[in-house]
Amino acid sequence: MMARQKGVFYLTLFLIVGTCALFFAFECPYLAVHLSPAIPVFAIVLFFFVMATLLRTSFSDPGVLPRALPDEATFIEMEIEAANGNVPAGQRPPPRIRNVQINNQIVKLKYCYTCKIFRPPRASHCGICDNCVERFDHHCPWVGNCVGKRNYRYFYLFTLSLSLLTIYIFTFDIVHVVLLGKPCGLLLCFQEQWGSPVQGAALPLRNADWHDAARLACSG
Repeated sequence: MMARQKGVFYLTLFLIVGTCALFFAFECPYLAVHLSPAIPVFAIVLFFFVMATLLRTSFSDPGVLPRALPDEATFIEMEIEAANGNVPAGQRPPPRIRNVQINNQIVKLKYCYTCKIFRPPRASHCGICDNCVERFDHHCPWVGNCVGKRNYRYFYLFTLSLSLLTIYIFTFDIVHVVLLGKPCGLLLCFQEQWGSPVQGAALPLRNADWHDAARLACSG
């Protein structure tokens, strides 16, 4: 079901899996021992829920309307030409619209020149997927698929759970830094966290220099 442009979807997978992998590798072991083992457990459950909703949104049918068969398309074209008559050369043909009565109300169905069908209300043609989608909301490049009638609920759950996972990881990252910085300051905390950007900016310093500076900070 995915569209031709899949690069952004793979970037989404990389960002989610990479961020969670770093959190599980460097934060969760400390938090599970010093706070609660429920922290990594809930993070794992939330991570799998995010991945499940993402894959369900990406690989499920958003509500693609089947195109007309060649015989059906020919018959519809003949009906339209018979209704509109011959259009003089150089003039724009009238819009192709069919009036349908639904619940005692007249609804106008627009004709799709690509799919050769009259689209139902709230349906639209996606230029990226090249399909008419029922209750079309938008095409999301982050999931690599259209968002429509059949996968809108999964897309909503994905965005909601991903926001919760982001807040969860960010919150416990701050908690981890605070807990490490309590005994003797943040200097030793950043030295112990070898993945910290602070150490990347101070690579010329030796590890012994970091320990000496941290002890001096703690003592006075």
